[in-house]
Amino acid sequence: MHDCETKIAVDKLITADFVVTMNPTYDVFTPGAVAIVGDSIVTVGPRDALLAAYTARERVDAGNAVVMPGLINTHGHAPMTLLRALVDDLRLDVWLMGYVMPVEGNFVNANFCWMGTQLAAAEMIRSGTTTFMDMYYFEEAVADAAVQAGMRAVCAQTVLKFPTPDSGSYEEGLARSRDYIMRWKGHPLIMPAVAPHAPYTITPDLLENAVKLALEYDVPLHIHVAETAQEVVDHRKEYGISPVPWLEKWGVFEAKTTAAHCVHIDEDEIRILQRYNVGVAHNPSSNMKLSSGIAPVAKMLELGVNVGIGTDGAASNNDLDMIEELRLASFLAKVAVMNPTALPARQVIEMATIMGARAMHIEHLTGSLEPGKRADLITISLDSAHHMPYFRHFADSLYARLAYAMNQEDVRDVMVNGVWLMRDRRLLTVDIEALREETTLLAQKIDTFLIRREESVLSKLVAIGGVAQDKTFEVQVKVRCDDLTALQLRLHASPEITFVRGSQRTQYDTYFIFNDQWESRLRYREDEVRHLDSGELIDVIYRLTLTTVAKEREYERSVLLSRARFDAAATRSRRFYEEYFKPERVIEVHKTRRRYHIRYGGTDFSINLDHILKPEDGGSFLEIKSRTWSRQDAERKAALIGELLKALKVPDEALVRAEYVDLAG
Repeated sequence: MHDCETKIAVDKLITADFVVTMNPTYDVFTPGAVAIVGDSIVTVGPRDALLAAYTARERVDAGNAVVMPGLINTHGHAPMTLLRALVDDLRLDVWLMGYVMPVEGNFVNANFCWMGTQLAAAEMIRSGTTTFMDMYYFEEAVADAAVQAGMRAVCAQTVLKFPTPDSGSYEEGLARSRDYIMRWKGHPLIMPAVAPHAPYTITPDLLENAVKLALEYDVPLHIHVAETAQEVVDHRKEYGISPVPWLEKWGVFEAKTTAAHCVHIDEDEIRILQRYNVGVAHNPSSNMKLSSGIAPVAKMLELGVNVGIGTDGAASNNDLDMIEELRLASFLAKVAVMNPTALPARQVIEMATIMGARAMHIEHLTGSLEPGKRADLITISLDSAHHMPYFRHFADSLYARLAYAMNQEDVRDVMVNGVWLMRDRRLLTVDIEALREETTLLAQKIDTFLIRREESVLSKLVAIGGVAQDKTFEVQVKVRCDDLTALQLRLHASPEITFVRGSQRTQYDTYFIFNDQWESRLRYREDEVRHLDSGELIDVIYRLTLTTVAKEREYERSVLLSRARFDAAATRSRRFYEEYFKPERVIEVHKTRRRYHIRYGGTDFSINLDHILKPEDGGSFLEIKSRTWSRQDAERKAALIGELLKALKVPDEALVRAEYVDLAG
């Protein structure tokens, strides 16, 4: 081009020793340049050719550096930066249900989400992330904070089957999602979306409506899928099939779906995802830290699934460093199949850029440096010692330097939509010092909440919900009995006893014993209820019961107990409760029980004929119980119990003054 010819004017012209495009032919220009007008890329090519053809208002020479597409974080919960290190080294269910959700229920609001997203944005920008996919509450606040920071994001409003911090019901959550999507659709930086949280926290009706919403507005749908092995086992038990075909059945994959995790899926399920162009967000650090497992990433890629890389939330990672994640993704994939050629450097860089954009269904906007796409790019300095030396004989050596040697300190500049968010490591859009003061105050409040909650077993039980209190007085007697059959015959032979109803039961009791001031005992019971005569299984009941027991008075042949009971449905496993409550001791008592509800002397009694299975040789017992409400009534019932024992020919020396848990302990 001659000097007299007019050059084309552009807003920005960025040059560097290396420009990595991640376009369909994986072009790398050495040296290279990128020309930008407004929010979009005009052209990418050799440096000298672009310098000859273009003049720019802003000319940036990055020098010994790589200009490449910004990294794309395909799964996270941005506001959860405010819960970073809240509690660690727990299983996913204990971490989530026992700590995170109770704290969220007390502290999460729109301001929490805005502030947490600002903190997340600062961290992501500094580690080279330009685009992220989010799933949380008050997602409009997340979107607003992302815009203030200048980041591109797919922000998905979470919907669950139970109340959340921003919605009293899932119907309200869906209505909130609709309103949010209507007002944000078409924004230059934000793509609104809907997020039915996970198969185990939603209902088919909720899922169906979420899919309809996503299809109506042509927006993405984001959902957790098969993160843990137990989740898959539980889902098969409830629905008869694993999560992926179940989601297919309900039409979830008809939407632009991004499925987070997909750790425990088989080849047939991978083929389902590929057939529907479902994107997968692979979260290596989170899956390792929570021991969720290793996702079959190599097989997904082999079968043509678009797999992006995500950090997950900072409460389960505990950082949002995508450079660390892409390195771990490569190493983990190699170990998973014991093959060092699995997930090579160029492919993992692709997952962190253009394939991540495909997984989020936004590849038309970002993910590669190509004409017409948005100017979302980063510069990576190669001046540090860990980038030396540089060999050129291997075609993909530059990708290897980026995948295996790069760290977040190498990220020098970050641009989104043609606007600089960081220059020479200086953040331009987020005030870290202001966030520092606000987050410190919030952490102090959450600490106070958790410290108070840990003061008693009851407060921890209340925190996970569904507790009903029942203050009762009960007259009871327990008698050791060597021959339950003979005792049962005597019961039925007595003309003074009227049988109201009965059942057979097998009860598996686990007692969590605490050395606190209340001498608390928390019982986890699995109660198999069968028909009294046929033995047919009627129901299986899981209950938690917290008791504090005090003997009010002892009678000649019985005892009056004052019992404060706190009951809750046991919706989680025994292992969950043991890890959550951390008892000093655990005692197991298993027994078979024939339970009769009778009337004697015009009074209702419960009679239990129990045989202890665990501990072994635990013996057999008769229990007689009746609730009472006054001392006078208690004395009358104690006298009636004495009459019953005499009629059943039970000797005084057979009476036992202890509970089963005390006998077992």
